[in-house]
Amino acid sequence: MLAFIDRLSDICGKLAAAMFFVIGGMIAYEVVARYVFISPTIWAEELSRFIQIWATYLGAAYVLRHRHLIAIDLLTGRLGPTMRALSEALGLVFVAVFCGMAIVYGTGIVVESIQMGRATATMLSVPQWMTESAVPIGFSILLLQCLAELARIVARRRLPQNGTDA
Repeated sequence: MLAFIDRLSDICGKLAAAMFFVIGGMIAYEVVARYVFISPTIWAEELSRFIQIWATYLGAAYVLRHRHLIAIDLLTGRLGPTMRALSEALGLVFVAVFCGMAIVYGTGIVVESIQMGRATATMLSVPQWMTESAVPIGFSILLLQCLAELARIVARRRLPQNGTDA
């Protein structure tokens, strides 16, 4: 199961990276269309924002899996292995609780948008649920990765440490 979660996070991370690349192309196209041909698009700004939201939430689990989060090592670098593992586990628990809340409230917002038929107030009139769905989906994947990382911490702590644990 851990391998599946890791693969899912990696796939989402690579998809997010590709999406950010596409955003760069869309913005470049919009700049050329607007300032060179004096013919701005009606889609570039909204679609790039839409893709950016999805890319951000899809990439979160990848960032956690590969430990590319911003970290302050001033205190944790001075802790022994046991306290460092406990500190890391506590951080993951807080992230997991936040993920759960975001999933619950985000899903409620998506359902409400579908029921009300909300759409963006732009010329494209994209249904809001298409953007809002990124929150519960992205946080669900992040929650899975949090649980996988917590399982790894627990598994590492159960391995014999030759009495060198501080």
